[in-house]
Amino acid sequence: MSDAVIRMAMVGGGPGSFIGPVHRMAAELDGRVRLVAGAFSRDEAKSKAAARGYGIDPARAHGDYRQMLAAEAARSDGAQFVAIVTPNHVHFPVAKAALEAGFSVLSDKPATATLEEAEELARVVADTGHLYGLTYTYTGYPLMREARAIVRRGDLGAVRKVVVEYSQGWLAQAVEKTENAQAAWRADPAQSGLGGCIGDIGVHAFNAAEFVSGLAVTRINADLNSVVPGRRLDDDCNILLRFGEDVPGVLVASQVAAGDRNGLRLRVYGAQGGLDWCHERPDVLTLNWLDRPTQTLHAAAPYLGPAGRGPARLPTGHPEGFIEAFANIYRDFATAIASGGGLGGTPVPTIQDGLRGMAFVARAVAANGAGWVQL
Repeated sequence: MSDAVIRMAMVGGGPGSFIGPVHRMAAELDGRVRLVAGAFSRDEAKSKAAARGYGIDPARAHGDYRQMLAAEAARSDGAQFVAIVTPNHVHFPVAKAALEAGFSVLSDKPATATLEEAEELARVVADTGHLYGLTYTYTGYPLMREARAIVRRGDLGAVRKVVVEYSQGWLAQAVEKTENAQAAWRADPAQSGLGGCIGDIGVHAFNAAEFVSGLAVTRINADLNSVVPGRRLDDDCNILLRFGEDVPGVLVASQVAAGDRNGLRLRVYGAQGGLDWCHERPDVLTLNWLDRPTQTLHAAAPYLGPAGRGPARLPTGHPEGFIEAFANIYRDFATAIASGGGLGGTPVPTIQDGLRGMAFVARAVAANGAGWVQL
């Protein structure tokens, strides 16, 4: 049945994790997914402690993900898919092992730590035939999906410009040299991969721009910087884009914008008008028209189309946020598993989105300061 409860195992999300509990809450929000097992930490005692915290049987918690995959594959009530919530360098080996062991995979972004790994993972996904999705969280917001539908309907006219920015200030100082574990792995090339800010939040901005505009980036001109002295990876990105044939765009991502919190903002301009969406007010989508008054759309309102109204859980005026956006991706992924269908008819980001994200990171880092290059 398409509404069956889907069993999930998690890799990562142990003590001190930020994103692991977020994934768990989102997965279980609609009652469609249940966490049943995991390799939450490489320390087996910590993994079992995490299991107790999540309310699952500690006997199904392991210190090694390969051991967990083997144990779950042998059970009649074993997990049906694996959520990956680890630092970037673990994404590829876990995803590959899980897919080859017969599990579908829903991974935190980016797909992998390198472009070469992403290319190999795409082959594994194709060879195994199992589902693979990415939690590009912002694609789960109802009004982001409504914005995408508006552009595709041609309401704005032909797209002429795309501007996306994602600003944070939490890395404005060298907090990776303190006991901040979240900063430490993001600033470590061995764990983060070749990109710092660009791989952490730049890929979100890149994905959001392509998701809503419906256009693929074809060329980039990158200026990546390490602003904080001694930081080995970029913490500030300024990138000119070309979409499709020759539609201009701008992507700005920074983690040293002191005082900023989680400032993702997307604007898409067409021949007849533009749209404006901001993550810090996600229940509002503004449409600015060339020759008529500005229009404000509200989440869950009855005038929205199916793309924007369907994901909402509460009446208009009752804000939904980050957890709910995550949950929309989990709900769509669970429905695809239960129905036996693919992800093609859903907004869930796939391995192709992951591959494009890693190509974006790799090309920007390799051609930093070199002018225009093909993506």
